[in-house]
Amino acid sequence: MLFFPFLLPLLGLFAAPTPPQAAPSAASGEKITWSANRPLTWADFKARPQPADQLAALTSATIDAQIGCKDYVFSGQVNAVFVPAESWVRDAKKATPNLLRHEQLHFDITELHARMMRQKLAVAKLDCEHLQPAFRNLSNAAFSAWKREEARYDGETNNGLNEAKQKFWEEQVRQRLALLDKFALPQ
Repeated sequence: MLFFPFLLPLLGLFAAPTPPQAAPSAASGEKITWSANRPLTWADFKARPQPADQLAALTSATIDAQIGCKDYVFSGQVNAVFVPAESWVRDAKKATPNLLRHEQLHFDITELHARMMRQKLAVAKLDCEHLQPAFRNLSNAAFSAWKREEARYDGETNNGLNEAKQKFWEEQVRQRLALLDKFALPQ
C-alpha cells in the first residue's frame, strides 16, 4: 500500500488523494531518494501502524519537485523520495521478502512517475512569467496518473498476494524505467 503526498515546495503547492492539506514538515525526519543501488529494507520503515490499520505494511513515497526561475530561465529538480517516518511494517520479523518486494515496487513506480515528470519538464515550454499555473497543470496531471497507477497496482496484485501479477508488474515497471533511463538521476 502507498501513501500519496506530492510535494511542490518552491511554489507552496500540495496535492494529495484527499483534499489539499499541508505538506509533511522537514522535522518529520529523513527522506530516502530513490536509487537503483539502494533498495528499501524493513529497517527503513520507522513508523508504527495504527490499531485500525489492516495492511501488513505501508509505504509513504513522495514526488518532490523543486522548480523556479532565475533571470527568466526555468530550472527544476524532481525526486522520488521514501519517507521512513510515515512508512511502517506491522511485524518486520514476520514480514516476507515478497511483501518487501511489493513495497519496493511502490517506490519504483514513484520513481517511474518522477522520470515521466522530468521528461515532461525537459520538453515543456514553461514561461517564467506564468510558471505557477502551467506547472500546477503539469504536476496535477502527473500526480493523477501516478495515483491511478498505484491504485491499479495494488488492485491487480491484491496488495502483492497475487504472485503472478506481482511478477508481471515488476517486469513491466523494470522495462518502463529502462525506457526512461535518460531521465534518471545520476547514481
